[in-house]
Amino acid sequence: MIAVISADLLSSSSYSKELLEQAIRALNREFRELEKLTHPASEFEIYRGDSFQGLIYAPQEALHFALRIKTAINRLHLNDSESNKAFKREADLKMAIGIGSYDFKRDSILESNGQAFQLSGRTLDEMKKYNRKLRLKTPSDNINEEFDASFLLFDTLSDKWSTASAEVIYYLLKGFKETEIAAELGISQSAVNQRKKAAGWDAIDVLLARYKKVINEHFSNGK
Repeated sequence: MIAVISADLLSSSSYSKELLEQAIRALNREFRELEKLTHPASEFEIYRGDSFQGLIYAPQEALHFALRIKTAINRLHLNDSESNKAFKREADLKMAIGIGSYDFKRDSILESNGQAFQLSGRTLDEMKKYNRKLRLKTPSDNINEEFDASFLLFDTLSDKWSTASAEVIYYLLKGFKETEIAAELGISQSAVNQRKKAAGWDAIDVLLARYKKVINEHFSNGK
């Protein structure tokens, strides 16, 4: 079993050239880092300039990867001179995670196919009719129902993030400690802690742990 992430930049036609360039650079940077975290290496490809697809051989890591990518985009802004302040988010993603078999392998993942690709792609298409930004589709209806509710709550939480909130969550997802984030951003540890709480990190951490446990039990190690 593998995981496939299919995603679109939201309302990318309204992005300035500078913001779109920032988004593409951020995506490519995250892809290069994430590809090294699994064995075999994960694969990501951008297409149409505002969409991407990722193949992850460790499906239990797919949500963590998706949130890394989301926060890398959510933290973007064009106010470089005041980069440590909170701004309204200017960029976001719509993402669908599909978990299933990998039936047709090609050199490019955009030419590959299988259950995971179909579940991910079809779910992303369905999401365009609704105000949803993150969904999961697997062969298990029970798992789909559980995480449909959880991801809806996550959407509600993350829609309230500022760029500063997303940036702190981004570094937490990378494994940084509060003191390390403070040093990276040039702010106090107490400011990091405040942003962490405001962004709902404790709930996100629980969601990540639950996802990993469930997917490990049902779909890892060839199941």
